[in-house]
Amino acid sequence: MNIIYSREDKLLMIELTEEIDQHTADKVRRKIDDEIERFIPRKVVFDFSNISFMDSSGIGMVLGRYKLIKMLGGELELINVHKTTKKIFDMSGVSRIIKIAEQEEKYKIKQQKENIHNQILNNLDKEEKSEGII
Repeated sequence: MNIIYSREDKLLMIELTEEIDQHTADKVRRKIDDEIERFIPRKVVFDFSNISFMDSSGIGMVLGRYKLIKMLGGELELINVHKTTKKIFDMSGVSRIIKIAEQEEKYKIKQQKENIHNQILNNLDKEEKSEGII
């Protein structure tokens, strides 16, 4: 799971990277809850681009995070949801209460900027270590 937080927008981007089923849902839920409680974001976006399978445990995980985020005054959005996963959200009624976007370029751009920023910081740390500064 990749997590990116933008302080200026109070936006928490969570890229889910594994199937969400009864074996993984609890672990994913704990990690996401820790990040939500750590940052108290205004908006949380789950990127489902790497999720090809999700069962009812995944629906429960998403609905639970929706309730937590709403309780904290924020909103949840799902992006890049595959057709099969979207059908699950549609049949369960989740898509009626949580916004599901096809693809949001602004989030991709923001994520790319954050990745570049993190790479620069990592490179600076490596340079400082090799020069004996750290």
